[in-house]
Amino acid sequence: MGAPTWQDMTARRLWRHALTSPGTSAADVVGAMCGVHAQVMPAAEVSLGLRLEDADRTHVRAALWETHELVKTFGPRGTVHLLPTRELPLWTAALSAAQRAGNPSPKGALLTPEQTDELVEASAAVLADTEMTVDELTEALAERVGSWAADPVMDAFQAKWPRWRQATHTLANRGSLCFGPMRGRKVTYTSPRRWLPDTAPADTERALAHVLTGYLRAYGPATPQHFAQWLSAPRRWAVELFASMGGLVEPVEVEGATLYQVAGDAAAPPAPAPEVLLLPYFDAYTVGCHPRDVVFPGPARRRALARGQAGTHPVLFVDGLAAGVWHQRRSGRHLDITVEALAPLPPARRDAVAEQAERVGRILQASPRPAFDTVTVGPHA
Repeated sequence: MGAPTWQDMTARRLWRHALTSPGTSAADVVGAMCGVHAQVMPAAEVSLGLRLEDADRTHVRAALWETHELVKTFGPRGTVHLLPTRELPLWTAALSAAQRAGNPSPKGALLTPEQTDELVEASAAVLADTEMTVDELTEALAERVGSWAADPVMDAFQAKWPRWRQATHTLANRGSLCFGPMRGRKVTYTSPRRWLPDTAPADTERALAHVLTGYLRAYGPATPQHFAQWLSAPRRWAVELFASMGGLVEPVEVEGATLYQVAGDAAAPPAPAPEVLLLPYFDAYTVGCHPRDVVFPGPARRRALARGQAGTHPVLFVDGLAAGVWHQRRSGRHLDITVEALAPLPPARRDAVAEQAERVGRILQASPRPAFDTVTVGPHA
């Protein structure tokens, strides 16, 4: 077998992301992806729905709020993600280690380490068997640890947030808090131990190995710098982590670039990769795959990235590479999907785009109306 090419690696990534062969288990698919970005839940529903057989958003919601095979919490980069509930102890241990390595507390931090420890213990206790809104949780924490937790000292959106909220990511990364179901328009938090009552904290070394090898299977081959960017961790720490993994990772040459993959990972996709994909905002494949010049070639880098940041536009992929952008606008039962291809598409691929639009519509339980035109809205629109 010859040296791998980027075409080989792209096909393998699509397969590992269940975009070649959709899966049947939400937890298995989300685990293989190393999480689904869920800051915007309709986008998360499309991301996961595209990777499950005959699924729509009700299947995603059931996995999250009924069977609890998924948990909504703060994941890589401190952003909201869906993760497999059974893997949460591994994720919390790994994210806590990365956060400590990054030393995120600013100079003159408003919370001391001792106060943070108090909040971890208190939030786990008050959320043990219920969901609370931010206001309810603020009141409960202040009652338990002292009024300092509720002091309005954080600048946020022309308002002041209570002091405890600067520790929200830390509380999630230490396993004492996750998201509960929405209460109308209000976010709620709860304790993940409601669904994992007997789970002990994971060993940090084992947890880091789990996350790193999972990342390399889904997004590799990659460099420590790519991993650091994906996790939002210090680059030096990532380099040291790769070096500490011993026989778990190995270097590989891809078209002149030296990267890393899981040792012995020579598996090839069993089925052809899809020619065309419509992936939503902050889809894991869009955000995590590098090098950017390979994944977003030529004009796609300028059109589909926002100052180098991936995920801010829904992306049209052709043969696994960015080839345009798209936008959706819902109007009642209808879903207008505008697709802007950066190069002319032959009729067969235009038909494939229409099929993808139909799939997005089924997931969102709407009737799609696809069109090829210029997308005039900007990022995050």
